[in-house]
Amino acid sequence: MAIDGTFDPRFAGVRDEFERNFAERGEVGASVCVTVDGETVVDLWGGTADPTTGRVWDRDTLGHVWSATKGATALCAHILAARGQLDLDAPVVTYWPEFGKNGKESVLVRHLLSHQAGLPAVRAPLPAGCFYDWQLMADALAAEEPFWRPGTRNGYHALTFGFLVGEVVRRVSGRSLGTFFADEVAGPLGLEFWLGLPAEHEPRVAPTVPAAPAGPGDAVPSFYVAALSDPASVPGLVLANNGGYMLVPGESDSRAAHAAEMGAIGGITQARGLAGMYRPLALGGTVDGVTLVGPAQLYRMGAVVAATSVDAVLLVPTRWSMGYTKTIDNSHLPVADREGLLLTETAFGHPGMGGSLGFADPGLRLSFGYTMNRQGTGLGVNERGQSLVDAVYQALGCRRVDDAGHWYH
Repeated sequence: MAIDGTFDPRFAGVRDEFERNFAERGEVGASVCVTVDGETVVDLWGGTADPTTGRVWDRDTLGHVWSATKGATALCAHILAARGQLDLDAPVVTYWPEFGKNGKESVLVRHLLSHQAGLPAVRAPLPAGCFYDWQLMADALAAEEPFWRPGTRNGYHALTFGFLVGEVVRRVSGRSLGTFFADEVAGPLGLEFWLGLPAEHEPRVAPTVPAAPAGPGDAVPSFYVAALSDPASVPGLVLANNGGYMLVPGESDSRAAHAAEMGAIGGITQARGLAGMYRPLALGGTVDGVTLVGPAQLYRMGAVVAATSVDAVLLVPTRWSMGYTKTIDNSHLPVADREGLLLTETAFGHPGMGGSLGFADPGLRLSFGYTMNRQGTGLGVNERGQSLVDAVYQALGCRRVDDAGHWYH
């Protein structure tokens, strides 16, 4: 498999693991990018973008990064907070009055960011294409009753996070989430990263290659077991009540899906875009004359505010800062639930379904992005992405206490 791009010789191990992903771990098409001290030290891509046509994955190929999108949406909220326009400790109704229904009057903005709002799904059946209608989803969530008392526990808001946080961004800024991100992040930083992809870039997108269906005896993550066993459960509603987005084959690759502004799952970019978004956050909040946040806000972005041994939705341990995933070691769980994210404690970022990942590690002045088209079967970062992360940390002289432990520097 031909690998293209560049890498600093210090990071040859990343290139080796990237090649091994294709040779040994079933990679189809992918890109990986790493910056240190603001300089790009790895920018690699390779494989097949579209197996049905044989189109190669080249430098300009874009991919759907699924929940890695949440990092972009959270950043928009933190930018407004850093400017004094949004108080993360204020009730949501301060900015979105219609939200204060059915026991949500006391929900705080930070509860939305840390998956503590109790709104991971909607109970009433949603119509086909609902995720492409922002107002419909905002109204549905404003009317919804929380599934638990807000602030008392956390459960991953896998599909609703973008509408919840994004509507606050819209109310405060007067701009849609995708427009705000383009104006304040992607444009100033020169990133090819969209929440709502323009039609002219559609031919560059690599379609998703779904994970192989589980066979007899294959381990299945607890989330899917619960969702398929009880459609009325929270996992069941998350998986099935989304207007067909998650269950209709090919729907997430449709032009309508790519064009929609979906701040939880809809981002289109490549590894360069993910690493580029986190690049200023690895350097104190400013890069190349562009300031996104200051040190105080950056601290809040990386500080753990919610952790649980049983996430109310994913049914595995999770750890969150306000809007971002923190390092979490789930290697002690049954094999289907072991996918976590092993970083240093100073790092924060977000994975996407199937394995994509972007993060910043301010302690090492490091940013990282990885995108791919073939999804893994689990809910976290699988061995393809983690092998690249491990190689980056090894190149920087970091260590792990044991084979399954967190990274230290």
